[in-house]
Amino acid sequence: MFRIETEVDKGRRDLLRSRLRDTNTAASPILAALRGTPGEREVPLHVWALDPAGDLAGGLVGHTWATWLHVTYLWVDAARRGAGLGSRLLAQAEHLAATDRACTAARLETWDFQAPHFYEKQGYEVVCVIPDYPPGITEYTLTKRLG
Repeated sequence: MFRIETEVDKGRRDLLRSRLRDTNTAASPILAALRGTPGEREVPLHVWALDPAGDLAGGLVGHTWATWLHVTYLWVDAARRGAGLGSRLLAQAEHLAATDRACTAARLETWDFQAPHFYEKQGYEVVCVIPDYPPGITEYTLTKRLG
């Protein structure tokens, strides 16, 4: 017999994450080989575009992990779109990930009304499509080999 609870519990969350990590490491020689190496940690990667006044014109927030760059956010101010700034931010992040962190691939998620075609123009390939996530919107996962 089990008692099922639904409250948010950060201590249990951390314990669960640790136990899942141990289970995954035991099941995967690849994840086991990452343990104790720099590739085991997620390392933030941020790239900012500032205008001459120092105001934010665009930026990219992501992280690297296990030879992958994960782009979490890429945004360019509406007044600056169409001038190649998004491409420059993405290229800089890919360059840093590949040269400084030995990443060989990149991944990201975007919605249908955002930029799937922009990313395809940058060499990304759609690997997953999730309709109605959230309802009425389609989410795309895209990847790219770096190098």
